[in-house]
Amino acid sequence: MTKPSQPSQPSDPTAGRPPSRQSGRLPRSLRERVRRGESLGLSAAAAAKLARLSTPERIQDFVNAIGWNHEPDGPTALSVAEVLRQGRAHCIEGAFVAACALWMNGQPPLLMDLGAARGDVDHVVALFRRGRHWGAISKSNSPFLRYRDPIHRSLRELAISFFSQYVKKRRKTLRTYSVAVDLRRHDPALWVTHAGFCREMNDILTGSRHFSILPDGMEGHLRPIDEIEARSNTLRP
Repeated sequence: MTKPSQPSQPSDPTAGRPPSRQSGRLPRSLRERVRRGESLGLSAAAAAKLARLSTPERIQDFVNAIGWNHEPDGPTALSVAEVLRQGRAHCIEGAFVAACALWMNGQPPLLMDLGAARGDVDHVVALFRRGRHWGAISKSNSPFLRYRDPIHRSLRELAISFFSQYVKKRRKTLRTYSVAVDLRRHDPALWVTHAGFCREMNDILTGSRHFSILPDGMEGHLRPIDEIEARSNTLRP
């Protein structure tokens, strides 16, 4: 008596194909960006968040969505890993995150320090270029010290775009801007994974070469911003 034949099994339609998104495996280019983040010291989960931010616009949206760091326990300068863990950031902390995301996505991690007059605080932005033009990614609780499109022919032009609304009450306080500080020249342990206040990186930024914005003799001749501008500057996210 012959053995009854077994019904044939349907062939696997996915056999021999590359893994799909549904398989749970990341696309190769994304995996490479995640590995780049891990090489900087980030966890796989943290690196995966930044690896998906493939354009400055996406990075800015991500930075905007991070809660504002009100520093309830005193001044902070959180590293990238700490910002992602705590879910809060102010300007230099947001700039660290943006620079790290740029680096992971194939662009140089550049920061610029905007120096303020006495009585106000500096602001730090992450820089990027499209062609020969500069733009900036910025985390700020001001409605005006934010993203800059890449339309500026020089860092000076970019810095001056912040001038009119860089204020303390009605006083215009922006005085200097720095060279582009390339974070590839500094240990990621200083700004990507540091557990406390990133003081050394902060000092590197403030100690970098700065250039004056005001022409000679203009210090005492700056017109205060109008009252309506001052009121609009108090808007908060």
